[in-house]
Amino acid sequence: MALRIGVDIGGTFTDLVALDETTGAVVTTKALSTPRELLEGVLRCVDQAGVRLADCRFVIHGTTIGINALLECRGARTGLITTEGFRDVLEIGRGNFLKMYDVLYRRPEPLVPRGRCREVPERLTATGDVLVPLDEAAVRAAARALHADGVESVAIVFLFSYRDPAHEQRAAQIVASEIPGVSVSASHRITQEWREYERTSTTVVNAYVQPIMDRYLGAFGKGLAGRGFQGQVLVTQSNGGAFSLAAARSKPVHTIESGPAAGVTGSASLSRILGADRLISFDMGGTTAKCAIVERGLVQTTDEYHVDGRPLRIPVIDIKEVSAGGGTIAWIDAGGALALGPHSAGADPGPVSYARGGDEPTVTDANLVLGRIDAARFLGGTMPLDLAGAVRAIDRKIGEPLAMPRAAAAAGVVRLADVKMALAVRSITTERGLDPREYTLLAYGGGGPLHAVAIARELEIPRVVVPPSPSTFSAWGMLATDLRHDLVRTVLMPLDQTDAGWAEARYEEMRREIATILPGSGAPVLHRAVDLRYLGQEHTVTIALEALGDWKDLRARFDAAHERAYGYAAPDVDVQLLNLRLTVVFPLDQPRLPSLAQRATGAPPFETRKIYSTLAGDDLEYRVYQREALGAGDQLQGPAAIEEPGTTTIIDTADTLSIENHGCLVIHVHAAGAMGGVGGSAHRSP
Repeated sequence: MALRIGVDIGGTFTDLVALDETTGAVVTTKALSTPRELLEGVLRCVDQAGVRLADCRFVIHGTTIGINALLECRGARTGLITTEGFRDVLEIGRGNFLKMYDVLYRRPEPLVPRGRCREVPERLTATGDVLVPLDEAAVRAAARALHADGVESVAIVFLFSYRDPAHEQRAAQIVASEIPGVSVSASHRITQEWREYERTSTTVVNAYVQPIMDRYLGAFGKGLAGRGFQGQVLVTQSNGGAFSLAAARSKPVHTIESGPAAGVTGSASLSRILGADRLISFDMGGTTAKCAIVERGLVQTTDEYHVDGRPLRIPVIDIKEVSAGGGTIAWIDAGGALALGPHSAGADPGPVSYARGGDEPTVTDANLVLGRIDAARFLGGTMPLDLAGAVRAIDRKIGEPLAMPRAAAAAGVVRLADVKMALAVRSITTERGLDPREYTLLAYGGGGPLHAVAIARELEIPRVVVPPSPSTFSAWGMLATDLRHDLVRTVLMPLDQTDAGWAEARYEEMRREIATILPGSGAPVLHRAVDLRYLGQEHTVTIALEALGDWKDLRARFDAAHERAYGYAAPDVDVQLLNLRLTVVFPLDQPRLPSLAQRATGAPPFETRKIYSTLAGDDLEYRVYQREALGAGDQLQGPAAIEEPGTTTIIDTADTLSIENHGCLVIHVHAAGAMGGVGGSAHRSP
């Protein structure tokens, strides 16, 4: 037996999906996360799934360790060594204001305070020539001063080092010798793009989380080996690919959006299976909700990404995240209004209904009070919920302060969560010129199916799809990842001074560098692209380059792309080549979805129970179906609830639901006009 395992450790639950690569059989399981010892929750899932780690070829892991350390400001004590005259780059930042109309917004404090930023004499020109040689004695003095200050990690960022990394390489050697055991992050190993502030910020973030990630991933690998695992551990990256454990330990900044990215990758894989051209990936977990766009089976990526106001110059799947998960805490603000988040009950203590010591009402508690979750069947009955405790929390913390009936208070929490998540979806569609009515909402995570139809109705999205085992879909998405690494190198040259031979030599240098990070088997797939701009412009247009023989056509393709994007071209103006982009992919076999059997006779069995309808504003009699009893081709009419071990799908009156051949639930919101396929487009009639 050859197994491939995907493991997603979230803020509340740890999910595991095991794929038998021979038969295609899939086993899914989940357990509460164990924040004090994360591997414990993983091994509990392994035991629940009944798999032998000795039979596994790959364990593909998504982690939130890095981003949690960054958001909670509990990373390593970090120092910075930089070019003389540039110690204040982090303090100065950019002149732009990330929240233009928020008068209370304050930029986050630098991860490295000015007192731990050390300057050394050295200087390269913009073309990479040595202007001032590296003062090695100054580097030693800076390292000793940082050592005396108790730093665990050191970032090294020299001006224009992406042109020639020799000074950074030598400084890294000196720091390592002066401070034994310290983590060293040199910028040329992290990002080779220009823009000093963004490059410095990215390198400092890597240094800030690297000791924590190194310890965690090292223990993770040893813990699996102690249970007989002899295969390869891969870690998902923010770009949707995966790379080796060793690479993740040295470049953890690439894993900042590790877990959420896997869910979007799974959405892209599922869109190809379903033949869906346009999807909105929507993941509501225990702590946050995430959404992203999938077009024609491809995810949207960006390299202009911020975490809590800190720029990261790395390729990242373009994900919008909000604090609206099942464990997000509802509270009354100073003005007496109902508020939600950003704090979460997490897994420890968790929502009040988990009966683990929590006393603050959460979205999960509100759903339970409204009957949208069956207390006795939570997680397939393996973890019954405390309904009475949830009722007391909603009454005491929400209903009584607002003088509202219990149902109205709980419905207010659910509605507020719906609105926050709808705004997140709106931000990646309407605010970018995309019409959400032309998309299908793919809902997963433990809370996604509970809230997806309300969000779709809010945005007039006509169709919602819920995949099989939605609560563990992000872990399934890890099985759909390929070995991948992206490299961007700034060259800043006139385009007419380059040719295919020049480009081939530099792409080969980049390929060899990636090979040291991403060892793979078989022939890799290479994706090349370039960033071009007119002389004097600030921003660029990215042009894909399928073959180097196409280099001679770049100018004409750039002019055409610029005209499409901005409405004009300037064929008489010189063009600059800013960046070379290379993606190396070693494809892995994609997981398959088995076909579901058609029902031979009769309708699926159901029971009924009272569930509060947030649409009707009252209790209604809902038909309750067990998902495993549904067959391909079944048609259901709302109001109805479809229960399964990890979640519940809610559809309201006038909504209809059908089961497609792979077992996905396809919900027609208000039975809006017919669409040509799962991913087709439709507009409402007036």
